[in-house]
Amino acid sequence: MAKTDFPKSFLFGTATASYQIEGAVHEDGRGESIWDRFSHTPGKTHQGETGDVACDSYHLFEEDIRLMKAMGCNAYRFSIAWPRIIPEGEGQINPKGLDYYARVADRLGEAGVTPFATMYHWDLPQGLEDKYGGWRSRKTVEAFARYAETIVRKLGGRIKNWMTLNEIPCTVYLGHKSGVHAPGAHESDKVLNQIRHHCLLAHGHGVAAVRQHGRRGSRVGLVHNPGCKVPAIETSENIEAARRAFTKDNGQMLEPLARGTYPAAWLKQAGAEAPQIECGDLELIRGRADFIGLNVYGGSFVEAADNADSFRPIEFPPNYPHAFAEWIKIVPQSVYWTVKFLHEDHGYDVIYVSENGCCMDDQLKEGEVLDTDRTQYMREYLAAAARAVAEGLPLRGYFAWTLMDNFEWATGTSNRFGLHYTDFGTQRRIPKLSAKYYAACIKSRQVL
Repeated sequence: MAKTDFPKSFLFGTATASYQIEGAVHEDGRGESIWDRFSHTPGKTHQGETGDVACDSYHLFEEDIRLMKAMGCNAYRFSIAWPRIIPEGEGQINPKGLDYYARVADRLGEAGVTPFATMYHWDLPQGLEDKYGGWRSRKTVEAFARYAETIVRKLGGRIKNWMTLNEIPCTVYLGHKSGVHAPGAHESDKVLNQIRHHCLLAHGHGVAAVRQHGRRGSRVGLVHNPGCKVPAIETSENIEAARRAFTKDNGQMLEPLARGTYPAAWLKQAGAEAPQIECGDLELIRGRADFIGLNVYGGSFVEAADNADSFRPIEFPPNYPHAFAEWIKIVPQSVYWTVKFLHEDHGYDVIYVSENGCCMDDQLKEGEVLDTDRTQYMREYLAAAARAVAEGLPLRGYFAWTLMDNFEWATGTSNRFGLHYTDFGTQRRIPKLSAKYYAACIKSRQVL
């Protein structure tokens, strides 16, 4: 294989999240989520926008599947809305919610697109937040276990690939420290560490549900957004520095998953702020996944240094290239090095890029969007993915974020990440140049 090639078995897909695209928040028995409550709270989102309608994919999902098929995608990562299945988070099951996702999975199968279902992508039922304090409580973990069992039992005949939780660090820090995401809290380090532990426990229960109730050949993994560390210069000294930085930055997440322990140095530093761990917790969390999903947008550079860590991060200069959303620093090497470190140091033998994309200042002119900036971004990140594949690293698929412009959390519809332009007034989807580029890469199985 050339360094720009992908094998026939490689999966090319797109990714979405339920609250960002579905709309229909009051239809067919759906309950309220923390994002419904948060987005309807004045001052929390851009211009007070909500996901009440979003892309109306609840009604237009068949059209959206046609968009995927037109690009040649053979996989689709979507999330199941917990409030559609169990409106209060626990208690009565809503059959109409299960029926909806069964229809989605059936239509994907008919289109030759493999479904990857995320159990939880941030839309916690508000009932659990009100009753127990959401992820602060083990009661929510127990409710998630019952929810996971319900969806795998009912949908496992249609869905073979499962992802448990999306981006636990965002739930912890954006939702409960800075408060810029739902539920908009500002908690102590003690509570934040406990929330992370509870989310990892929920992942363990999600894996157990697939093991017990999934059909034969079912697979399950976690979706993580690690701090991606890249050697500033690819010398052996800098590579090892980046490796050490990656392990230190991501240890609180990756070590429990891989080894059933929290990093000793971190526990010592945390002291009384460390999470309360009950008997059996770490055994449930440890080493039960079949794969890991990697959400990568940017990254940071590291070089070797003569200090206690043996590395030092390099700050970005003011003019460093970034997307329209400035938090996305364009560091395509992040894909290659993160896959390499996850495989070599944390034991993952199957890895997916479960999200990769960028927000750009897209302009619809004369019926088209010529987003050469996003196209170039994709080209460089796909090249980094192809390098990993060519070197024999276990990268098995790539999911572009995202299929279409949607409700982008606190930034509302102002941040456009889609391969398709969404006219939110008419719900028309228009392929951008990046969608055509992605389709050409998929067809040729090369970086073009």
